[in-house]
Amino acid sequence: MAKKTAAGTKVAAGAAKAGAGLILFTLAAGQFLMTLDTSVMNVSIATVAKDLGTTVTGVQTAITLYTLVMASLMVLGGKIGSIIGRKRAFSIGCIIYGCGSMTTALAPNLTVLIIGWSFLEGIGAVLIMPAIVGLVAGNFPPGARAKAYGLIAAAGAIAVAVGPVIGGFMTTYFSWRYVFAGEVIIVIAILFLARRAADDPVGVKPKLDLIGAVISSAGLALIVLGVLKSSTWGWFLPKEGAASLFGLSLTIWFIIGGLFCLWLFLRWQTRLERAGKEPLISPALLRVRQLSGGLITFLFQFLIQAGLFFIVPLFLSVVLGLSPMATGVRLLPLSLSLLLAAVGVPKLFPKASPRRVVRIGMLALIAGILVLIASLQVGADSSIVFVPMLIIGFGIGALASQLGNVTVSSVPTEKSSEVGGLQNTASQLGASIGTALAGSILIAALTASFLAGIEQNPNVPQQMKDQANTSLSAGAPFISQSDAQAQLDKAGVPKDVSSEVIKEYNKSQIAGLRTALSILALMGVIALFFTGRIPRKQPGSEPASADDEPAARPEPALA
Repeated sequence: MAKKTAAGTKVAAGAAKAGAGLILFTLAAGQFLMTLDTSVMNVSIATVAKDLGTTVTGVQTAITLYTLVMASLMVLGGKIGSIIGRKRAFSIGCIIYGCGSMTTALAPNLTVLIIGWSFLEGIGAVLIMPAIVGLVAGNFPPGARAKAYGLIAAAGAIAVAVGPVIGGFMTTYFSWRYVFAGEVIIVIAILFLARRAADDPVGVKPKLDLIGAVISSAGLALIVLGVLKSSTWGWFLPKEGAASLFGLSLTIWFIIGGLFCLWLFLRWQTRLERAGKEPLISPALLRVRQLSGGLITFLFQFLIQAGLFFIVPLFLSVVLGLSPMATGVRLLPLSLSLLLAAVGVPKLFPKASPRRVVRIGMLALIAGILVLIASLQVGADSSIVFVPMLIIGFGIGALASQLGNVTVSSVPTEKSSEVGGLQNTASQLGASIGTALAGSILIAALTASFLAGIEQNPNVPQQMKDQANTSLSAGAPFISQSDAQAQLDKAGVPKDVSSEVIKEYNKSQIAGLRTALSILALMGVIALFFTGRIPRKQPGSEPASADDEPAARPEPALA
């Protein structure tokens, strides 16, 4: 009888493990899908613009709006999940997202594309992504969450890496529309599998703080929009022909306005909490040392990650002229090492210090960037990215294996959806800043290097030097050498002169890429100063050190 009982217990445990694995796969598939869109679209911009009868700028506007919707509404999405239940928010988000994907697949023009992709899919994502964080907390015990969060974060990062391959293949051989049609099928499958996920019952349903939602959304939207438009407007001083206010770029005014709105938001939340009402985000959450450390590190991770996924494809596709598919293949080593680190670290070192793992991950990111900078020379081929991608992938995977668990474990489980909103807001804000920062630094360095290069080149006529200084005052475009040669030929520049200009332009491209990478490495060094907020002990392990105890538990106001 005892043997039968033991056997039954073993079978039940195996079934529970299989069920947990299916839930984890479902949530990871959701995270993969949420991240896939942008990386797929980035390699298909020209084709999409042609199909819809619009311009590249029009499609880039749709991409910008998608990021804007997610970053500005993510906190609200997390709160809605807390009110209606995370599983229900996840399901509703999937339905909205699926409708957006179908609308995008059938879009006849840019307006419909923006409605389907930027808004419907964006709104679906703000419900799904915070709910994923909460559902992991509700379906996995504390000891298993680090691995679960690592796999889910890895799924998102892998989507960024393989997106160009998928987008390049589908756009080249079929149509970009099939990507979004395929997403509808995946969403239906996710909805079917998500029924197995457990969710804590919703207790008393508080009223939604609409005033706080409007103020916070406005603040985040202003910051993200300002950062995203920095390449057009300029960071501090306005670019040639760009609008300005009191002699300063609109970028800085948007960021200042956004920060002021966020200050108003926090004051409003404190007032609601003191009055005994339900705030959108409890100010006490942001005073939790462990949570704030995790959020800041998330922001820097995604800032660096987004910058890299902007710069490296530019080198491969524009400088070297590789196809979208070949570019995506060169990024696959990153996916491999990322997945191995995200899964392997929690499995092989379950009791490893989160602070140590996070620092090692950030140091690996910095080291990979430095190796890439050292290898990036004029005449370098695509093989130089292999080793840096492996190192960088390990760094991202190590960070992914810890940060999700660090942030969510810092508060009670019922607050996990709100933390999910904050976590994804930090991620989207970091990604927006990373892309904009890398782009603006790249163009500024390219322009300065190119103008200095042709100025010092005796084979370039003075008239052309003067013309370049005038026409490129707002920034030199980052284009392929063949496109640059075509423009010079169209302008009637003699071959001997154009070859010298192309040579200087190629040197300037490499200088711009290396400068932008240097800024990302600097961001990684700055991030190290905030890792002291990450706990030394794994969440849930005992005993915790006195240094970590204040970080691990929120203030009484959260109870």
